[in-house]
Amino acid sequence: MTDLVRNACSFLFVPATQPDRLPKALASGADMVIADWEDAVTPADKERARSALAGAVAALDGARRARLLVRINAEGTPWFATDLQALQQLMAQGLAGAVVPKAESAQTLQAVARAAGPQAALLPLVESVAGLYAVDVLAAAPQVARLAFGHLDFQVDAGMACGPDEAELLPMRMAVVLAARRAGMAAPLDGVTVDTRNPERMASDAERARRMGFGGKLCIHPAQVPVLHAAFDPGEAAVAHARRVQQAMQEAGGGVCVLDGRMVDAPVLAQARQTLERHAHAQRRSA
Repeated sequence: MTDLVRNACSFLFVPATQPDRLPKALASGADMVIADWEDAVTPADKERARSALAGAVAALDGARRARLLVRINAEGTPWFATDLQALQQLMAQGLAGAVVPKAESAQTLQAVARAAGPQAALLPLVESVAGLYAVDVLAAAPQVARLAFGHLDFQVDAGMACGPDEAELLPMRMAVVLAARRAGMAAPLDGVTVDTRNPERMASDAERARRMGFGGKLCIHPAQVPVLHAAFDPGEAAVAHARRVQQAMQEAGGGVCVLDGRMVDAPVLAQARQTLERHAHAQRRSA
């Protein structure tokens, strides 16, 4: 599993039936791109999606393949077994891994891992009540690099009717964040913002995700990527303050000190380090 997957903030979906969009998505600035065999593909087009993706991947260089994931169809569907066969071939070409929809058991993830190989990063999507109930099991499964919350499918499965701010989903989002933390893994990914023509909504959703402890978000349109990055990448003032916090703690010998009239202790220092880590990732992205 690569550090690219663990450190990535933006994950952009592309229908696998439209291979011409793949190079454009990889050039959009998104950290990772997810070629979709699931929701974006009709049942009649599943086979075409697999062959189209295989052809598109063959035309990519190694660096771009390493930023590519594929979302397979869920276990229990007629396409799962064939997807695993196709996934094995793609992984041999250097893809990063697989997004596993409607994940509810370690056994499913183990089956995907066996097909994909030991280098594959797995990203299970928590999209059901059963998946949320099993979230600690999913997080602990071998080769799982990140958790992701599929809030749209979750609402349907739970029979929920959320308001515009999705306040009803706050406990579920927090449960996914805490499960990732308990597993000692990278912060999870929040679900998509379906309104692709509303950057204000995207910004609001991304800010909420960051404040709650998510490490990034799934995207469905290239225009959402810079909005997401603006929410997660620390600004100049935040970076400068984090550096001042580090310096103040060093000068205090690692003990508690005061900076700008506020106490600085170990948790404040940890937050400063997180800010600088996010800044370093943003710098690498733009390099």
